[in-house]
Amino acid sequence: MIATAAPQEIDTAFAGTMTAKLKEQFDEGLLSGQELRPDFTIAQPVHRYTDTDHAIWRKLYDRQASMLQGRVCDEFLQGLATLGMERNRVPEFDQLNETLMRATGWQVVAVPGLVPDEVFFDHLANRRFPASWWMRKPEQLDYLQEPDCFHDVFGHVPLLINPIFADYMEAYGKGGLKAAKLGALDMLARLYWYTVEFGLIRTPAGLRIFGAGILSSQGESIYSLDSASPNRIGFDLHRIMRTRYRIDTFQKTYFVIDSFEQLFDATRPDFTALYPELRTLPTLGAGDIVEGDRVINVGTREGWADSEDI
Repeated sequence: MIATAAPQEIDTAFAGTMTAKLKEQFDEGLLSGQELRPDFTIAQPVHRYTDTDHAIWRKLYDRQASMLQGRVCDEFLQGLATLGMERNRVPEFDQLNETLMRATGWQVVAVPGLVPDEVFFDHLANRRFPASWWMRKPEQLDYLQEPDCFHDVFGHVPLLINPIFADYMEAYGKGGLKAAKLGALDMLARLYWYTVEFGLIRTPAGLRIFGAGILSSQGESIYSLDSASPNRIGFDLHRIMRTRYRIDTFQKTYFVIDSFEQLFDATRPDFTALYPELRTLPTLGAGDIVEGDRVINVGTREGWADSEDI
């Protein structure tokens, strides 16, 4: 199906599965004649990248690569080196996939932006990582609300070279499909947020970053490790799935895993019986400290916003 006419024609084509977000993406030209497949993927429109897009990629890549030594986990750096990701221009997904498929059977697929939850989970369950194809604008170098190509590709893809993390992402996708049927996506979303997006890992050399939301942000790369403001708490699956988070500021709390093996082992069991149990317990605020926490440090709370947690 070709998304070339009006948003209402897209509505008809997808008969109720199209989201308001996808209409916005159409209006912003993020489809622009590309074939939108039933799984919400498109062919990466490499011909649409401008000199400005490539310059922004290069600036972000150089900025993050130069500051992540001594801050990011070794597994990320190994993945980045193995992929041979270009620094001078937006990478072509097909080229990344040649290496990625050989390493762990994963591939990157292009999407116009955010996709429905069940579509996202189905991609992960089948070892496909949906990545926004478009680049942020020059005025959005330090913050944008939705994930762009730099966040998705630089932030997420290198760790998919790691076999254990790759298995975790597949298991998360399968768990997401089940959680959608059980009405438990809010709890599972918290797990993704506090691990895949904003996770820290303990190493012999100290705390290191592995979450893509931190890795693609200059400010949070510094704040997450150096600031006295946030809490840092040892990983606890049940605790995380009860904890709200921030989308408009740096995190109030970071959870710290001891290893990717710990992360995968903790999430291997079926969560079906866990969700009703967690529903009986109070939901926690993003900055709360509670009895039983393995506290690494209690934050000073300096600069914390008063707006609502998610």
